[in-house]
Amino acid sequence: MPPPEIPPSASIRIVLVEDHDMVAEAIRMALDRTADLRVVARSASIAAALADTARLRPDVVLLDRRLPDGDGIDCIVGLRAAAPHCRVLVLAGEGTITVATRVAEAGGAGLILKADNLDELQDAVRRVAAGEIAFSKGLLGAVLERLTGRAPDRGATLTPRERETLDLLGEGLGSAEISRRLGVAVNTARNHIQRVLEKLDARTQLEAVTTARREGLLR
Repeated sequence: MPPPEIPPSASIRIVLVEDHDMVAEAIRMALDRTADLRVVARSASIAAALADTARLRPDVVLLDRRLPDGDGIDCIVGLRAAAPHCRVLVLAGEGTITVATRVAEAGGAGLILKADNLDELQDAVRRVAAGEIAFSKGLLGAVLERLTGRAPDRGATLTPRERETLDLLGEGLGSAEISRRLGVAVNTARNHIQRVLEKLDARTQLEAVTTARREGLLR
C-alpha cells in the first residue's frame, strides 16, 4: 500500500522526544529536509514532552522509549490528554511483541525501530498523521494476534509482587537483597523468584532477566 498523500500545502508538525543530542539532530535533519514534515520542538524528557505537547499541540509526537525520567510508553496517555488530536509514534532501539503491544494498548499509533532507515521513519510519521498505524516489519501481525487473544503474553500472569521481583532481578540482586528490598523473608523471596522463572519458562535467573529484557518486561 502506498503512503497516504499529504497536500503540498500541509505541514505535519512534530514534537521529537529524544534525550541523545546527536540522535535527535540526525532525526530532526531527516524529517525537516522534506517539505511536508516539520519538527516544531525537541524534548529531552517525559516532563518536557508533556509540556511541549500541551503548548504546541503537534500532529505527531515522535517518542523515544528510553528517557531519563522513565519509560516513554508510560506517558502516551498523558500526551494524548495534553493534545487529544495528536498521534504518538514510539521510536525504540529494539522491538518486541510485548513492547509493541504495550504501545498499542496505551493508545500509541505505532512503533518504529532506530535501526530502520530514514525513509521508513518519514513514511511512518506520514501514516500516523493520516490516521493510520505504523509498526516496524514483522510486528503488526503479532500485535494484532496478541490484542485479540491468540498469542500469549509471557508477563501477563505475573503478579505485582512478582513483577517487583523481576525488576530487582534485572538490577542484579540476589534473594537476600530482594528479601530486604521487598520486606519479606528470604524463603518468601526465593518463592517469588521461582514463580517468576516458571512463568517466564526460564531455568536460571539470568535466563529470566534475558527473556524479560527481550520481551520488554523490565522497567
